[in-house]
Amino acid sequence: MRLLLDSNVVVWALSKSDRLKRSAMDILENPANDLYFSIAGVWEIGIKQSTGKLKMPDGYLSILRDQSVKFLPISIEHAYAARSLPRLHKDPFDRMLVVQAMIEDLTIMTHDEMIQAYAVPCLMV
Repeated sequence: MRLLLDSNVVVWALSKSDRLKRSAMDILENPANDLYFSIAGVWEIGIKQSTGKLKMPDGYLSILRDQSVKFLPISIEHAYAARSLPRLHKDPFDRMLVVQAMIEDLTIMTHDEMIQAYAVPCLMV
């Protein structure tokens, strides 16, 4: 499975939060799955860290790399396609995930039920 991880999944996985079910952790730990994390998620986490709303482990990007997570850049195609996305979700980071999943043929792994409003595959956790 090719999964695009929402930032909530990354935060919960790295903090070993009980909000992330064991079945979700099994999916994340399965080497047969290709895991992607959007640069939009890195940006979102950085904003939340800088405002004091979120604490992340030092070097969390290295931890993700060590776990074979691939970082998905925001391409010009992604940015351009976002203009035509229906305004079902107001969060610009989540809207970018939706566009990236559509263009890159990825399934979004998330806890955000609003993402399901779009015609994109979701794995809800």
